[in-house]
Amino acid sequence: MSTSPTDIVPADWPHWSVFEPAVVQPLPGGLTNQSYLIVAGKEKWVLRKNSAISDALDLNRSAEVAALSHADKAGLCAPLIYCDPNHQYLVTRFVEGKPWRASGNGELKQLARLLRRIHALPAIDARLDAGAKAASYWQSIDERADFCEPLRALAQQAPQYIAAALDMSTGACLCHNDLLASNLIAGEDGNLYAVDWEYTAMGDPFYELAVIVEEYRLNKQRQQLLLAEYLNRPLSRQDWRRLDRWRVIYGYLTLLWYAVQWCTGAMHEPQINDEIRNRISSLSMRVSAIRG
Repeated sequence: MSTSPTDIVPADWPHWSVFEPAVVQPLPGGLTNQSYLIVAGKEKWVLRKNSAISDALDLNRSAEVAALSHADKAGLCAPLIYCDPNHQYLVTRFVEGKPWRASGNGELKQLARLLRRIHALPAIDARLDAGAKAASYWQSIDERADFCEPLRALAQQAPQYIAAALDMSTGACLCHNDLLASNLIAGEDGNLYAVDWEYTAMGDPFYELAVIVEEYRLNKQRQQLLLAEYLNRPLSRQDWRRLDRWRVIYGYLTLLWYAVQWCTGAMHEPQINDEIRNRISSLSMRVSAIRG
């Protein structure tokens, strides 16, 4: 059944707008939330309707608002207009621009510079605890799922990688933790903006670097470019070891994220099950390579 514009705009819109907002169009991107371009008077905003399984995904909406407040002051995100106290939706200003693409070395360096600015933001009261997040995900995973046995095998090995990564950590900073291309906007003003901060938390910056390496499938040369630009120093063997451990951890958490989506019915397409199985195979090979 289709959703009418009157069903999309929250009934309490007078809390954040003088004029009644009108829906222009749905916006692409976002695997779980649904976003819409809306207009109110002369203003263009983005309305994000939060996922119905936010709790199962262990999302801290209060942390997101705190991070957005800091990022907004630093000019790193779409300015925050309103956050629903019940965390059902979020309204931000629409950033004029186009989706960002990691098409060349210049763009990758631009992303590294954005990372440094995000990681320099003030602290928030939320921390990425990879072990606790994994345990939270497992609560929503059906043990009868056909991929559960090999996933459990990976779960047995995850703690040693988490412990190793934490042992190499040099401290925590505020991280976005989901800087996919769909969450980056190349503004018409020449700046790069990060949106959708729902996974934000204090954490090891190398986890954020691991997210980018994995999601953009960077080869060794481009990994080196990213890390060297971010660290602003020559890379050490310890840097590579640290990145490798966080790549395994991110791969494992991403697997669990997909498993939650599948088991809750939020993503029920057959290809999601295939995606889970392919990721299990890929991560298992990576773990074997590191051990070897």
